[in-house]
Amino acid sequence: MSIASFHLIRYGTAGAMRYMAFDRPVLRRTTGLTFWRLLGTGRGRAMTLGADLRRWALLAVWRREADLDAFLAGSPIAARWRAEAVESWHVRLAPLASRGRWGGIDPFPGQVGVLEAGPLAVLTRAAIRPARLVAFYRSVPPVDASLGGQEGLLASVAVGEWPVARQATFSLWRDRDAANRFAYAAREHRQVIERTRAGNWYSEELFARFRPYGSEGTWDGADPLTG
Repeated sequence: MSIASFHLIRYGTAGAMRYMAFDRPVLRRTTGLTFWRLLGTGRGRAMTLGADLRRWALLAVWRREADLDAFLAGSPIAARWRAEAVESWHVRLAPLASRGRWGGIDPFPGQVGVLEAGPLAVLTRAAIRPARLVAFYRSVPPVDASLGGQEGLLASVAVGEWPVARQATFSLWRDRDAANRFAYAAREHRQVIERTRAGNWYSEELFARFRPYGSEGTWDGADPLTG
């Protein structure tokens, strides 16, 4: 069964943007890597216009856990993280369920599982139609504020492939119930979901849940899955 991983890397300067181009050919040649996206990060917890040019992310899907181990031990990308990052956080993800596509691909095919207890990781991603961008970003501040005050949220970061139009959020929750309360009961979030459906805001979207395990490093000074 394949696994996924999420890596959040903070550098000391904004010049790290150049690695987005340098890392792509290396990732294409990486053994066992079936899907990956290099991602910029936002300044908010949810999808946002503000970018943090010092912090970058990698989402990856691996055929086997051994392939991820080999990447972390021997890839020049992982070596640079160790040498140059001022902070890094890595987590392994067991896919539980996914719905939708990313670039026309289902990154987590055939993954079905139930989280009985413990933390949950959630990935939401959308390609926003150009005609709906203004409406979308007007809806973001209330959701970001609601997410920040949500009981059971361990951490969240806005990530994206392209500025403005291709956005995602990676979040960690104390348990399944906490994630469900925000997804289905939080008024601000529920209203935005209803508007996106009614207005056909997205040309493509993906929603996935994972069991996070094997985390290491820090995210804003701490590992959100420990302590």
